[in-house]
Amino acid sequence: MARITPSFWFPEKAAEAAAFYVAIFPDSEVLRVTALPAESPSGPAGSVQVVDFKLAGQPFLAMSAPPLDAFNHAISLVVNCADQAEVDHYWDALSQGGAVQQCGWLKDRFGVFWQIVPVALGPMMADPDREKAARMSRAMLKMVKLDIAGLKKAFDGG
Repeated sequence: MARITPSFWFPEKAAEAAAFYVAIFPDSEVLRVTALPAESPSGPAGSVQVVDFKLAGQPFLAMSAPPLDAFNHAISLVVNCADQAEVDHYWDALSQGGAVQQCGWLKDRFGVFWQIVPVALGPMMADPDREKAARMSRAMLKMVKLDIAGLKKAFDGG
């Protein structure tokens, strides 16, 4: 068991959300779907569903229960992508039925916020040449889905 497991409270469709995510990421699976057998503050026996699943080997927990707090930007999942093909894959899959936002952010159809980020972004952002990093940052701020070639071009001064 992982020491820390991210947990999601969905107002409904936790099992559907987990299945959606599992279909997108390799090394992922739904491990168990359990209805709480006893009445809880969230509802009568059987009405609250708990889903244990893994995404890319990382354990997660999801619960379907009456709405409490909506997801927001204060917490998001960052997908580190090796190349543009991965950026495109995760962006296209996770934004399906959701809403895209600036700088590589999106909100999926279940309301969860994601950042689809190329791993090349970190080294450019941290480069000791702050002007190169600033050019890249200005280019990034104009993008919705991040474009690695465009980021590198701005970084290199082109």
